[in-house]
Amino acid sequence: MAENDSVLAAATAWKGERLAIATVTSTWGSAPRPRGSHMLVHEDGRFEGSVSGGCVESDILDTAAQVIAGAPFVVKKYGVADAAAWEVGLPCGGEIEVMVQPVSAAGFDPELFDRIADARDAGQALVVTTDLTSGHSDLRPQQTGEVFVNRYDPPRRLLIVGAVQIAQALAQLSRALGIETVLIDPRARFLTEERFPGVTLDDRWPDEAIEALKPGPATAVVTLSHDIKIDDPALIAALASNAAYVGALGSRKSHAARRERLAAAGVTPANLDRIDAPVGIDIGAIGPSEIALSVAAAMIAAFHEKRT
Repeated sequence: MAENDSVLAAATAWKGERLAIATVTSTWGSAPRPRGSHMLVHEDGRFEGSVSGGCVESDILDTAAQVIAGAPFVVKKYGVADAAAWEVGLPCGGEIEVMVQPVSAAGFDPELFDRIADARDAGQALVVTTDLTSGHSDLRPQQTGEVFVNRYDPPRRLLIVGAVQIAQALAQLSRALGIETVLIDPRARFLTEERFPGVTLDDRWPDEAIEALKPGPATAVVTLSHDIKIDDPALIAALASNAAYVGALGSRKSHAARRERLAAAGVTPANLDRIDAPVGIDIGAIGPSEIALSVAAAMIAAFHEKRT
């Protein structure tokens, strides 16, 4: 998850220090943080990440301090029916289960942070398994006993083709969602830092850029230029990958013509059906910002579907 990026960064900064890591292992109802969320705690009280959005963090900090001091790992359950849950501020109706481990060879091995970071940099997912009897985490699949399995996906990316007005709104929204965003357009006048602050700009032809960027299950590609010389090569390259989401701006009529062009270029019917066009979830969007919102929603839905 993108939310764990700060935890991985803190693990690097605090390497060699005495730490504990808290992990959401189960959720029920309206739990504030998803399964797999982390909170990394330093022995001096500093922490990074969250397991409940603020509801139970104080209690987890106390528990983490005890684990750092030598107490065994523990799995704690918080729910609205428990008096302790009300005391720590979880009256939202949900329940969460949180595991607290030492960051050590006997618990969550510090080397796992490096392995997770390496896998993410390579665009690959990594699975870490924790034995809930011993509290030990490693990369070996457990065959017996009760275990918790956490999957670390590579960072999400969005490749936007076409430096148009909708792209400005979509790039801002994508960055706010923690998604690495690349704006691709060979037209230098459109592709400027003033129009797209904080966004990676790529002035190669879209097919060349997309092939080099190697879209995978954590990548979405959206074409917005409305110029077939730019959008069509981008779509052909994107559909040759296993990108999680491929969307294209345009009306149903223009997409029908697009399908004919791409079919003539050798794109299979199955791949043509992967294109979300007109792009985005139908929310009756009017204007660039609302269209960008509909595209972002469709992209997020595709990411979750691909993950499962």
